[in-house]
Amino acid sequence: MSLSTNPASAAPAQVSRTHTAPQPYGQRAAIILVGGLCVILAALIIANMLVDSSDPASGDHGTSSDIAEPPLAKLCPRPEQEPTPGAITAPPEGPRVSDPAAGISYSQWGDPFHSWDRGIWGQGELGVEFGTGYYFVTETYSGGDYLASVLSGSVPATVGDSLTVNLECAGKQVAEDVRRAYYPQPNERVDSRNEYTTLGGLPAWVTVFHLDFSDEGLQAKGETVAVITVDVGRPSAAVLYVSVPDTHKQEWVPPIDSLIASVRPA
Repeated sequence: MSLSTNPASAAPAQVSRTHTAPQPYGQRAAIILVGGLCVILAALIIANMLVDSSDPASGDHGTSSDIAEPPLAKLCPRPEQEPTPGAITAPPEGPRVSDPAAGISYSQWGDPFHSWDRGIWGQGELGVEFGTGYYFVTETYSGGDYLASVLSGSVPATVGDSLTVNLECAGKQVAEDVRRAYYPQPNERVDSRNEYTTLGGLPAWVTVFHLDFSDEGLQAKGETVAVITVDVGRPSAAVLYVSVPDTHKQEWVPPIDSLIASVRPA
């Protein structure tokens, strides 16, 4: 409803300080009313937006998590059943490497291996970062140094509040990521072990495979690779990566199984 006043019956107008005659009372009242309604409407809209954004049922509350979702979590959704940890057993005797950042420790091989001193390796697409372990240079060729290595690191594997890792999916994805990132292409892969297990009480997925490849000037034409993905109860899964070129397979391939079995919580 509009409020109007006949200008002829209104009180005499007074000149304002800006020398502009004021609007008739009815017009001013209508403007004030409309302005008040606009303010109330704007307040209701803002309040409704705030309620929607905080409502758990709203589809928008997970937007920030979706943006931060790591590649591995996109490929490996949360499993239907959580892995069952086992009893934590004493580690094998002998020297060990501890990687608190990843959450695991494992046996240390002797000469010619020495402590990793080449910074962080993270050449794959899944965000795996290896920064602890040991290695030695097996040969140097036009492509650089070729290594035998035992390295540990971690990979973001879950999103939001979930700490449960889809171990089978994660293990297979990380193994494939390693194959693509660290070896001459093309190559042929033959798996010898793919299984769920527990290592020192920690749920884990173990993949062991052999690669055949060729690179100009490289003596090694193949390599045995092990990738162990471990659920350490964090958003990031621990990863142990073992690589032994065929030029040294007689000495260092046999102890790979013992090395895997030596994994314990850090």
